[in-house]
Amino acid sequence: MRVRHVKSSTVLVESGDTSILCDPWILDGAFYGAWAHYPPVKLEPEDFDVDYIYISHIHPDHCHRETLERLDSDIPVLIHDYNWDFLRHNIEAAGFDVRELPHDERIHLGGDLHVNVLASDDCDPEVCGNHFACAWMAEDASTQGVDGSTQIDSMAVFDDGEHTVLNLNDCRWPMSRHAAGRVKQQYGKIDLAMLQYTFAGGYPQGRIDYSHEKLLEERDDRRLQSLENAVGFLELLEPDYYMPFAGSYTLAGDLADRNEYVARSTRTQARDYFADEDRVDDDAECVLLNSGDWFDVAAGEQSVPYEPVDPDERQEYIETELADREFTYESDPMPTLEAFREYVPAAYENFDAKRRGIGFESETEVVLSLVDDHYMRFTADGGGHEIVEGLPERTDRRRVRMEMDPRLTLRILKGPRYGHFNNAYIGSHLGFSIEPDIYERSLFYAMSFLHA
Repeated sequence: MRVRHVKSSTVLVESGDTSILCDPWILDGAFYGAWAHYPPVKLEPEDFDVDYIYISHIHPDHCHRETLERLDSDIPVLIHDYNWDFLRHNIEAAGFDVRELPHDERIHLGGDLHVNVLASDDCDPEVCGNHFACAWMAEDASTQGVDGSTQIDSMAVFDDGEHTVLNLNDCRWPMSRHAAGRVKQQYGKIDLAMLQYTFAGGYPQGRIDYSHEKLLEERDDRRLQSLENAVGFLELLEPDYYMPFAGSYTLAGDLADRNEYVARSTRTQARDYFADEDRVDDDAECVLLNSGDWFDVAAGEQSVPYEPVDPDERQEYIETELADREFTYESDPMPTLEAFREYVPAAYENFDAKRRGIGFESETEVVLSLVDDHYMRFTADGGGHEIVEGLPERTDRRRVRMEMDPRLTLRILKGPRYGHFNNAYIGSHLGFSIEPDIYERSLFYAMSFLHA
């Protein structure tokens, strides 16, 4: 069995004549054009003649529509059998047949190759509630008469009867500790563990109220937190080999100058961190692969040595190639205020319904930019909404101010078919401030339902 690293979380697992492509994001432009690869990927989607595709979750650096549309739609796509069907619907809309795999069931793919897909929360809503303050999801799932995962992510175990590869992609510690522990208990020896080592999201680079020094400080803190979380998996799994991957990207377009603040470690930094001070068992060996290169799990050998990225060459590529790219929404006409008035009332009602549904209430006031110096002003305690001209004066309430390109804001308000708040946030399109600086996870979750 061998593993070919394409880029970020995109890998090809092969055993004998059977192959499976995982989380295909090959073309630049995920998250409305914001995310790009460096070094650029030389492979094309058409280069992959595989038997299966596995997609771990819905985020576009894992389920990338443009990449999928250039893959052979006759290839069956494997996903976890989630409570909610938005991942399946998105893949089917790209023309593929989807096979939903039950939690923790070893499935034969062909030859000696098997796959076992587990939900990141081990299909236990209590796990999600313990770690991410979302125990409400358990109640929400039970009212639908459905048992299963309340999270959007999954992990996959590949084995050929002799060797085992665990693909953790974006699964986070400690929430996924239970599922990873189940894998360790069932399979015993893990030959290769592939895990996220960096943070993919809009923080801290999206903060418009932080100084340069504060952004750098938060970047470094978040970077170390991601590495420490990865150590939790490595201590639990005790793999023979481990490969830091997933979550790597470079911002393009007008966001290119935010790359300095992205909480991103290089893979060599990750390797050195894990090796330092005996954080990981000395018997575990770190595997770093160039794009397109292979690691043979049985032999413990890779096709060619890894070549670290030159930071100066990367910066030159950002300045000469990526910074001039346009985002997908920039081809839209600039919307009028009347266009926003059409969607704001229903969007607020959906936001407030979700806020009430998860039992979240806060004195926080949200001020969201619209167009022509107008803002949508609303509260997280049922106090209603209004459209105002000019940035409102501060009140005694906690305030979250959100700034986006009006064209993207309108897409989001129109509905998920056009744009989604969470993707705008992860893609770093959202500039925001929080006064006082207290992050409310439930507020940002409810914002994903601010649409008509």
